[in-house]
Amino acid sequence: MIETARLILRQWSVDDAESLYRYASDRRVSELALWPCHDSVDMSRDVIEKIFIPNPYSFAIVIKDTREPVGCIGLVPDGDAHYSLVEGEREVGYWIGFPLWRRGFVTEALRGLIDYCRNVMKLKSLLITTDSRNIASQVVAEKCGFRFVENFNNDGIDSRAYRLIL
Repeated sequence: MIETARLILRQWSVDDAESLYRYASDRRVSELALWPCHDSVDMSRDVIEKIFIPNPYSFAIVIKDTREPVGCIGLVPDGDAHYSLVEGEREVGYWIGFPLWRRGFVTEALRGLIDYCRNVMKLKSLLITTDSRNIASQVVAEKCGFRFVENFNNDGIDSRAYRLIL
């Protein structure tokens, strides 16, 4: 578990399926995050069981005041990176529900994850890839010290890569 001023980053639970569906069923989120829009609570439960729980570095972004999971942040599983990694590097992915956009939660979550990756995992660097249209995610990366690496093609999607040396 990772704690910040307003957030708790914790492992996902199947009990989070309804909250996940509430936010992951919004096309404004899924389109920019490049994953399928959730069409049922069962689909969200399946994602939690088959994708989130098996990845020990996939964290629910939970607002302390409400205790509700409102997004996800974590490390992309080994072998699934969207860009070439250097030794000692992992790719970070993140998203948050639309009602919480532009409130600084993802920046806060990313800073917490960066500290964890630096101090606990002892990683050398982190990588973030975004759809080139996802300006908000690029701004979050830059606010947290990531530097633009290059534009690249990610399976037909114009994308951007950012790196942070830890």
